[in-house]
Amino acid sequence: MIPLEEAVTARLESHGERFEVLVDPDAALEIKRGEFDGELEDVIAAEDVFENASRGDRPAESALEEVFGTTDPLEIIPEVIKDGEIQITAEQRREMQEQKHKNLVNRITRNAVNPQMDNAPHPPERIESALEETDFRVDPMEPVETQVDEALDALRPVIPIRFDEVTVAVQVPADYAGSAQAKIRQFGELEREEWQNDGGWVGVLTFPAGMQNEFYDLVNEHTSGEAETRIIKDEDELSTR
Repeated sequence: MIPLEEAVTARLESHGERFEVLVDPDAALEIKRGEFDGELEDVIAAEDVFENASRGDRPAESALEEVFGTTDPLEIIPEVIKDGEIQITAEQRREMQEQKHKNLVNRITRNAVNPQMDNAPHPPERIESALEETDFRVDPMEPVETQVDEALDALRPVIPIRFDEVTVAVQVPADYAGSAQAKIRQFGELEREEWQNDGGWVGVLTFPAGMQNEFYDLVNEHTSGEAETRIIKDEDELSTR
């Protein structure tokens, strides 16, 4: 279950009765769209149906039976969410908007590059500053994933930006290969790998281009800066970093 302070109220009025449930706002939107595939118990603040959630008042079981044909909260909660309205306070809306704004900036930072600067990643501060120059505002009631394209369209007149992936080859010396390769190989999609005769390890990984600095920091941390990395631009050309 989620903490009470993170939940919003979904309210359904039917047959002269009011039914309220407490649920995670993002999960509530997914349930309304028929896109939720998680465990309901993980996204609700109470395994209960209320007449007035703020007071803790519960409807009569006869009312639940009449409207839903059951008194089981786990069967009723999704129905209240799908057929009812999601109620959020101004404070909840502000907090949701701030959190989704941070998530959006993070998502863009991890995936976007500057095509005018040899596809270098954009720092989050630059993304944040550029967004402030646009008319784009995060919708707290929509998933971040569906707002990324709109945000990019707003950013393009302000900064050069595009989503891209990068493929990097990394060579780890034998002294670090055993532990380092286990961490490195999890960073992106491992395209190929090879153990060398001296015990060293070579791996080729593909990951969002905006995560390059994060990748190099990881490699340096686990190899004391002794690994070598190369960006693979095509089959014949390697650009040494």
